[in-house]
Amino acid sequence: MTRAVLLPVERDWFALPMHTLQEVVAEPMVTPVPAAPATVRGLFNVRGQIVPLLDTAVLLGLGRMSAVPFAAVVQTADGLAGLATTGVPESAELGRRIGPADSRGAVATYAAGDRIATLLDPAVLLAPNGAGAAT
Repeated sequence: MTRAVLLPVERDWFALPMHTLQEVVAEPMVTPVPAAPATVRGLFNVRGQIVPLLDTAVLLGLGRMSAVPFAAVVQTADGLAGLATTGVPESAELGRRIGPADSRGAVATYAAGDRIATLLDPAVLLAPNGAGAAT
């Protein structure tokens, strides 16, 4: 079993390997960035460091998130980035693999208790050479 943090994104659940999560920020105070790509909701402050807040739904091709009550802060090759979530991220053990993943940055789909979650690879999801660029 793999320990992970579950991220609610609208009605879907995604998972990050636990070691990739730095912290969770509740109600991030986001400053919009004019002319930023759709993936960027804006910038917010994490312990004195300015961090881009990315719309996780847009990164995954699911449309735009309606609200951003939480941000999961992860380390990327380019520094910290926040992944927007629509609910409180929670820790879980990923159980059996259910099937392959079907979106960019996704590894596979797993059982996570009574939920089904798609495990994400933040390095691929947030790679600067694609739609998930954090810079």
